[in-house]
Amino acid sequence: MWKIPKRFSFTGRLCCFPKDPLDDVETWGESVDKLLSCKAGQIAFREFLKSEFSEENILFWLACEEYKKIKTVPEMISSANRIYSEFVQTEAPKQINIDWGTRESITKNISQPTLTSFDTAQKLIYSLMARDCYPRFLKSDIYQGLLRRDSSPQLPPLETTLVALTSL
Repeated sequence: MWKIPKRFSFTGRLCCFPKDPLDDVETWGESVDKLLSCKAGQIAFREFLKSEFSEENILFWLACEEYKKIKTVPEMISSANRIYSEFVQTEAPKQINIDWGTRESITKNISQPTLTSFDTAQKLIYSLMARDCYPRFLKSDIYQGLLRRDSSPQLPPLETTLVALTSL
């Protein structure tokens, strides 16, 4: 039996059409969860966070989501060390803004990581994004332009990028 690729939506008939990744733009305004559950939403939010110089937040959150899917210990150790050196350790290139206690706890346990090693930090970053960044995103030119499918010269490249990246 064959499977319909996830990027296609079933219309209820015997025909499938590619789903426009920007069809869900309105739902992104309902909650940060809906925004983050959609690949196009993640990309748009990342572009917004880049403009605010806080892209490390979504990159860390996404890295943690991938980390939780790891099946082997060697892969977990490698990924944990990468996340730690990229986002958590003091002076990391994309250091996230977490409290000292959380950073210290991760540092102490990094030699023997578990699938929950970054949970506390991920929750803190999620809360930061939900409380501070997400409301600004909803008012941003990026989101408002995607809602309107604006013809502003600045927005079509983002729209094109979203469509291209989510159709992979």
